[in-house]
Amino acid sequence: GVAFAVGGLGLVWLGLLADRYGRRTMIMFGTIASSLFVTAHAVATSLVPLAVARAGSIACGGLLYPATGALVAEEAPPRIRGLMTGLLQIAYPVGWFLASLLAALLLQSYGWRVLFLTGLISIPFVFVIRRVVRESARLAPRQEHESRASIRELFVPGMRRRTLTLFFAQYFFVVAYGGAFIFAPTYFHEERGFEIAGTATLVGLSNLIGLVGYLAAAWVGEFYLTRRTTTIIWTLLGSLFFMVFLWLSESYAQSLVAFSVMAIFLLGTAAVKFAYIAELFPTRLRATGIAFSSSLAGTLGQASGPALIGWLADTRGWDFAMFCGGALPLLAAAFLYLFLKPLPSGLDVDEVQRRLAQ
Repeated sequence: GVAFAVGGLGLVWLGLLADRYGRRTMIMFGTIASSLFVTAHAVATSLVPLAVARAGSIACGGLLYPATGALVAEEAPPRIRGLMTGLLQIAYPVGWFLASLLAALLLQSYGWRVLFLTGLISIPFVFVIRRVVRESARLAPRQEHESRASIRELFVPGMRRRTLTLFFAQYFFVVAYGGAFIFAPTYFHEERGFEIAGTATLVGLSNLIGLVGYLAAAWVGEFYLTRRTTTIIWTLLGSLFFMVFLWLSESYAQSLVAFSVMAIFLLGTAAVKFAYIAELFPTRLRATGIAFSSSLAGTLGQASGPALIGWLADTRGWDFAMFCGGALPLLAAAFLYLFLKPLPSGLDVDEVQRRLAQ
């Protein structure tokens, strides 16, 4: 929990640097630094070095979320911005699926320390970023004429309510995400008696199947409904199928199907709401706003969600714990999204800011 809190605060500061010094520069920094911090887990010999490595990996790895998201939102054509940010988000469950395969292959034979050495895999990708990715064309000219971005600007009149509403909506959403995925292997192993290697495969496959939800949510939010409306509907369906998974599935096959359907909506929400969150902040504060309202809220949710579920599992049982830590927070998140302004999809990001100012 301390590592998540410290890493989350560091992440907001790094997001601010992405607004001040450029998205591309900070993407390369985050890729290298997070890889080294993840690998450092393998050589940690006590709790303090482990917490430091964890906090560093959360801050630097988490930086990639606001930095890449801001860059794609600013460079994508307005009419397909939601689809492009949705495709960006798909990388997360694909990575989780590949990681689950590595975990299944390495854990039983070599243990946890060897598994963390896979963090080095991503470092060579920096050369691809350096060669292919260009800086945001919207950000560069603004940096020359405007004062440096500041976190305080997120709380000025006209932005304070938006910032805090997004923060708490994302917090409750990630509490549920933590319940669904971070604790899922433990839940399946302890409550349903599945082998630990099988639980990693089950959660990994559900992430892969969840790609359907990413694509569907991005498509619906782009061409049929507003992103806000799609986010609310997908979040509510995620809560509903969370309860279906808890109370109407028993065997391994049933659990895989039910958990995967829930993942389609829970993960799909991330695809559509990311474009919406990015649009709600002006260009000079976009990475900072995403880092605070989405990433910091997410790290705190990942810290407190599993802690809540662990405590309830010990005192009230696993199913009650997963319900309180999964289905209920999703309902709270959907309620909070109702307080945000609906905006038509396909608007230029500067036009979005003009409409929000009206």
